[in-house]
Amino acid sequence: MKRYDVLIVGGGPAGSTLAWALRDAALSVAVLDKRDFPRDKVCAGWVTPAVMQELAVDLDDYRREGRVLQAIHGFRVGLLGAPEVETRYGEEPVSYGIRRFEFDEYLLHRAGECGAELLTGTAFKGMRREGDHWIVNDELEARVVVGAGGHFCPVARAMGAKPGRSERIVAAQEIEFPMTAEQAAACPVDPAIPELFFTPDLAGYGWIFRKGDYLNIGLGREDNHQLSRHVAEFVRHLKARGRIPDATPEKFHGHAYLLYPHAPRPLVDDGRLLIGDAAGLAYPQSGEGIRPAVESALLAARTLRECAGDFSRARLEAYRQRMEERFGRRQPAPGLLERLPAGLKQAVAARLLRSPWFARNVVMDRWFLHSHQPPLAADTRPAA
Repeated sequence: MKRYDVLIVGGGPAGSTLAWALRDAALSVAVLDKRDFPRDKVCAGWVTPAVMQELAVDLDDYRREGRVLQAIHGFRVGLLGAPEVETRYGEEPVSYGIRRFEFDEYLLHRAGECGAELLTGTAFKGMRREGDHWIVNDELEARVVVGAGGHFCPVARAMGAKPGRSERIVAAQEIEFPMTAEQAAACPVDPAIPELFFTPDLAGYGWIFRKGDYLNIGLGREDNHQLSRHVAEFVRHLKARGRIPDATPEKFHGHAYLLYPHAPRPLVDDGRLLIGDAAGLAYPQSGEGIRPAVESALLAARTLRECAGDFSRARLEAYRQRMEERFGRRQPAPGLLERLPAGLKQAVAARLLRSPWFARNVVMDRWFLHSHQPPLAADTRPAA
């Protein structure tokens, strides 16, 4: 029986950030993941400077070994089928494009270098309570188990989550592929200017994002009914406009996640807590999950440090309180904007999305970049 203070189930950005953030906490930490790293991961893949600051990532170090770090200096935004509005910022990047299999492996490897034991290639098979600790897979003992395994995290399921049944999910399909030299030369997409296309019914948006010679295309919707049809129509539209190659691969990969305001999942239980997509933390307007995942891990680390070995639900409740302070309270019922008639919302959106001021100050700065929200203060994470 291997014994740990903290067992993290899931080695993505949330799990690896928590393991790294606990590196000097005098706690034994292990990360369990069914996959070996690096592994493929479906994601549009952009992170803001705030994320890199919170993670204390040295950008020059990250670029070593040929990792993609595409500087983003602006965006093109509009309704699908209507003219887009282009927003350009200054010389400093407002975001970075990354390839998730590189980004996740980098963070997990760093966590291992900081003392966490990496149990990759090992599936979670079950957990049971014995006294004040958990037994996982009949061979791992942990005082606290952290669910960080994404939307379908088995720890979240063990805490009562019911993916696909009582949850209002967002579903997305996307693909990222290397362009041939001929395709790259002919591609009209500016790597520094990702393109975003809101669907006419405002139920989601699609995107094209070039990272050097890699092209990422995808579409996500709150209503996942006939998602493949919506994706196919989006791809046809892009091809007809000459935005993507005719030979773009047809097999898109899907994933699901929960938007924070409406996620019904509990965050804590005796000896258990959820972080990242396992907790349902994606931003409601953009669907971004990386920054909420990283910040939830940093807030969880602060809580686990303060527990002083008592990982009861009462002590872990401080994590839920910190999450509400950072992200607001969840709203089980639809908000005011969601209750507006669809026709009215669409008419207003069509006008607003043609406004350069709205595209920059609301859509990009507030909804996608969250530039109004500074990185977590230094006392919520260990010094770099």
